[in-house]
Amino acid sequence: MFKVNNDYLKLPGSYLFSNIAKKVNAFAEANPDKKIIRLGIGDVTQPLCPAVIKALHSAVDEMGNAETFKGYAPDLGYSFLRDTIVEKVYKALGADIKADEVFISDGAKSDSGNIQEIFSSDAKIAVCDPVYPVYVDTNVMAGRTGTYDPATELWSDVIYMPCTAANGYAPELPTETPDVIYLCFPNNPTGATITKSQLQEWVDYANKVGAVIIYDAAYEAYISEPDVPHSIYECEGARTCAIEIRSFSKNAGFTGTRLGYTVIPKDIKDEEGNTLNALWARRHGTKFNGAPYIIQKAGEAVFSEEGQKETNEQIAYYMKNAKYILEGLKEAGYTVSGGVNAPYIWLKTPDNMTSWEFFDYLLENANVVGTPGSGFGPSGEGHFRLTAFGSYENTVEAIDRIKKL
Repeated sequence: MFKVNNDYLKLPGSYLFSNIAKKVNAFAEANPDKKIIRLGIGDVTQPLCPAVIKALHSAVDEMGNAETFKGYAPDLGYSFLRDTIVEKVYKALGADIKADEVFISDGAKSDSGNIQEIFSSDAKIAVCDPVYPVYVDTNVMAGRTGTYDPATELWSDVIYMPCTAANGYAPELPTETPDVIYLCFPNNPTGATITKSQLQEWVDYANKVGAVIIYDAAYEAYISEPDVPHSIYECEGARTCAIEIRSFSKNAGFTGTRLGYTVIPKDIKDEEGNTLNALWARRHGTKFNGAPYIIQKAGEAVFSEEGQKETNEQIAYYMKNAKYILEGLKEAGYTVSGGVNAPYIWLKTPDNMTSWEFFDYLLENANVVGTPGSGFGPSGEGHFRLTAFGSYENTVEAIDRIKKL
């Protein structure tokens, strides 16, 4: 009889958002007359902008023509998109990134989950706490997290870096030396950011101890404050220690069309001189057949003058929602953070409720869905995440309901 990979069996329960969906669906079936407002999952609600739709139609027409039809995409992605990313993103920031260091994929979630494959099985990982669950879960699947303690909700071989109100939801340098450091700023779930000088400390630390930083910049388009870096490559020395993951899902609404990219400079080498760029290229070519041509053409359109104007309008729409949530919850007496450089608002649960107790309370009494903080790690307990990705009308209604509780 076959056997499964026991590392998968170590995972406690189901994925966070699957648990939420089950609870909400059960409530909806039992209360068909209730209007449920969902501010839990970070899925956009605004349609793709006109410039992107136009590019999609044009690319579809090309695919219907024998002379312009496209088959498999190049391993790294089409040069028209990679060159555009280098020019419009990294050169604009003064960052030295080459086109063959950009790998096009079907999304940041996939890349953040797969990138761990190129590190040794005994690599020590460090994560912020609270943290996007994919970082830890995929390392559990790879067998490098040790054993799980249900009492503490900690994995024995993971270095947790608490991010709490006491440190401004920004991690401090770990006392135990990691091999791989996961950082996400603007942060999911807390909405926190760090300054360029703070990020430079992490780059300097990683170079000093020989660690690699996996920098998730999926929410960089929401940054509004001048001293918050949009890319880790704005920091000196990042080319020798940092991998950056980016997404089209949140900045341009590609959650249903799927597109992202990962940057791996050729300067990142292990102790034996192996370049991570070459290893990821080998992995990419073996396990990935490329994002669709029509989607990559749509991605290129995001960087056009028209596309930038339209996507920036959408970002402003969501940040208007974030402002309403942030200010509304403050008025209601909640302790809140985030919502300034990110579409997430992080709040302290009232009356010493656990995060799941508050989830049930909010669902049953306000018919509003959020995300329990404990689902993001031990330091998330006693907190709750709301997203700004709903419609403005639903956002206003949801917060007004909460204020009446």
